[in-house]
Amino acid sequence: MKALVYTGAEAFDFRDAPKPEPAAGEVLIRVESVGICGSDMHAYLGHDERRPAPLILGHEAAGVIETGPRQGTRVTINPLVTCGTCPACTAGRDNLCPERQIISMPPREGAFAEWLTMPEGNLVQVPEHVSADQAALAEPIACGWHAARLGLAALDTGHRPRALVQGGGAIGLGAALSLAAQGIDDVTILEPNVIRRRYLSLICGQRALDPDALEADALYDIVIDGVGYEATRAQATALARPGGVIVHIGLGQPAGGLDVRRMTLQEITFIGTYTYTARDFRQTAQAMFDGRLGPLDWTEARPLCEGQRAFAGIRKGTVASPKIILKPGR
Repeated sequence: MKALVYTGAEAFDFRDAPKPEPAAGEVLIRVESVGICGSDMHAYLGHDERRPAPLILGHEAAGVIETGPRQGTRVTINPLVTCGTCPACTAGRDNLCPERQIISMPPREGAFAEWLTMPEGNLVQVPEHVSADQAALAEPIACGWHAARLGLAALDTGHRPRALVQGGGAIGLGAALSLAAQGIDDVTILEPNVIRRRYLSLICGQRALDPDALEADALYDIVIDGVGYEATRAQATALARPGGVIVHIGLGQPAGGLDVRRMTLQEITFIGTYTYTARDFRQTAQAMFDGRLGPLDWTEARPLCEGQRAFAGIRKGTVASPKIILKPGR
């Protein structure tokens, strides 16, 4: 099969790779659409020791089952594989399973390829009115859905809450859409890239601002950091209202930025979030299928063979859409 193989910092090779063979309980999937994630970018830049070269990246995927009794079924893929029996899994917090694996990290190759194998329980059937490009958004939006759910559960306020999302990529936009779908109607996205900011405003219908354009006294009940840099964490702790909640998704930098003194004195809750539970993923997919997350028309499709160029464009900040979808079939 053809695959886009990460070979080292800022380098890919589009080449032949072994076609995977399904293990017991798994099926073979023909990949139709796969998104480029921020974590793929971290690996591309050589910043993620969890993804050593050579490796097939990509975990935001949708395709068609090619083996087993569900052959021909269109599916979106939950890339997080868990044991199903540990205390975390049985408590419904399977994203914290100590045996968890995710495609695009060893020992599981990713979806920047023509074929992929997955356990059947990780697949959600996609209705005919949803395209493969839209279905591939289930994974990044599920991260925001999980973050919104946890943040809102921790929020204790007697007034109409205001929400702020840092970062206008697919994670940030997914978080904003998830907040709205879960009942928050006052949501602002901070996005420093003017090209992306205009796209969010004009195409996605979001209130998107330059971080420098915020009011001096702006405070928010819930702040979702979809970036995860020292600067965004510092900004989050400054903008969280007393008694508010900061939800941290981004993995940009491992440390720094939190004003722990202010968080303590103002009783600001900080929640770290990792991916989503299987239930979150299914709920996100259903919300997409029902139209509760909007038209999902904010992707840009490119052939898988042009993956290197797509990554370079994201690196340069010249990509307007929040999500580039790579197409192995082109």
